[in-house]
Amino acid sequence: MLSRTADHLFWMSRYTERAENTARMLDVNYQTSLLPQSAAVVQGGWQSLLSISELKPSYAAKYGDSINPREVMDFMVRDEQNSSSIVSCLQNARENARAVRGTLTTEVWETQNQTYLEVIRMLRNGDFERDPGQFFEWVKFRSHLSRGVTAGTMLQDEAFHFLRLGTFLERADNTARLVDVKFHAVQNDFLGTDGEKDQEYDFYHWSAILRSVSGFEVYRKVYRDVIKPERVAELLILRPDMPRSLLACLNELMSNLAMVTSDTASETQRRAGKLRADLQYARIDEILATGLHAFLTQFLDRVNEIGAHISREFLVPATH
Repeated sequence: MLSRTADHLFWMSRYTERAENTARMLDVNYQTSLLPQSAAVVQGGWQSLLSISELKPSYAAKYGDSINPREVMDFMVRDEQNSSSIVSCLQNARENARAVRGTLTTEVWETQNQTYLEVIRMLRNGDFERDPGQFFEWVKFRSHLSRGVTAGTMLQDEAFHFLRLGTFLERADNTARLVDVKFHAVQNDFLGTDGEKDQEYDFYHWSAILRSVSGFEVYRKVYRDVIKPERVAELLILRPDMPRSLLACLNELMSNLAMVTSDTASETQRRAGKLRADLQYARIDEILATGLHAFLTQFLDRVNEIGAHISREFLVPATH
């Protein structure tokens, strides 16, 4: 396969996944902001969302230093000048798909094209303003549809594996950021939630983050217990059978790398394998003892290194 074709496929899937995960992060922040809490806590949640998404400087350049929830959502949903906004991600996914139209099946191309055309129509008609939660659900559904059509219609050749690589690299990055958003939002060390009242209050926040990764029913099935922060962290980091966990993403990343790696491109596989092994043999109590934020920050750095090595060893950068 041509490196430029692989590059377009890789970024098509990354942008589609990024749009979904941006919707997930916004949704969990929007839902938790509706809970009874002080205005300072609500504003801190939105500020943390911008910081962890690395969008605070660009947001401040446009809106100033004050954080307004409606402006944050507009900036991360419909602002075409923000390359990480949902509309920008869906547009970039469509343009990358257009560049490799002959490699994709008709169903995959039509799904990407229709998603972008529909999101523009919805934003013009005010659907987002009327019901942000429903809009975020629609974005997540279209991402699910894109993955399903890809798996159901494409030949499982190198093109398919590069699509999967982009999906799971982006998902690992965003799951780590989503967990980090939660820990910033509660503004306290969860190991300090000793009192029954605090645990009761925090239950709603943890329920929101589980629902944002489609993990609420999964948590109930696995643990059959009240929602505990350390178990939520374990589910989203170390469970190999949880589709959006960090370990599950690294397992998928390794299996797809194995299908496209050659002897000259072994460094990416080595780094991904090392990170996967660290997750595979980690324990949640050890992670929490050393600091969850520090762990997630280091994880994100290593994921970015893997992405850089994929670009160097497999891809010819194109205009995304």
